[in-house]
Amino acid sequence: MKDKDAEAMRAGLVEAIPRLRAFARSLCGDRDRADDLVQETITRALANRDKFQPGTNLNAWLVTILRNHFYSEGRKRRREVEDADGQFAARLADRPAQDANLDMKDFTRALQTLPDEQREALILIGAGGFSYEEVSEISGVRVGTVKSRVSRARARLTELLGGPPGETTEPPDTPLVAAGGRR
Repeated sequence: MKDKDAEAMRAGLVEAIPRLRAFARSLCGDRDRADDLVQETITRALANRDKFQPGTNLNAWLVTILRNHFYSEGRKRRREVEDADGQFAARLADRPAQDANLDMKDFTRALQTLPDEQREALILIGAGGFSYEEVSEISGVRVGTVKSRVSRARARLTELLGGPPGETTEPPDTPLVAAGGRR
């Protein structure tokens, strides 16, 4: 990789971190785990920078690395015993004082119940700012399939969150979703 291309890639990696963090957080629902996913994504991207084609979509390449790592990690976690130390149960007992926090938690819980493909498509389109075509490329499916997954995901979220039939639910406008940052 030429020095100019390497410098552009480094700049692109730094610029992509907020978007990667938002996508990772939406996928897994946990800030610390999301940060670990982003760190691993950057590490893998740097280790495999020779496989990146300069001039192509760096963000799509990074999101693909992140999602592949997330799913690989998920397959490993299925064999593990969850919540052995009781931390997850303790978080469930914590009741936030503000309605917005409750709404966001309800939304996050509902989002986590969606099938992986629907959740991923909705997050990439709604929170990630990717086009349907870019999500199609990332996911390796047709554009129509992406649109269908997003539509089904929105309809299911509306159902889970108690919205009127026929309307779809948009993700809450939060700093996490809107800016790709932390709360």
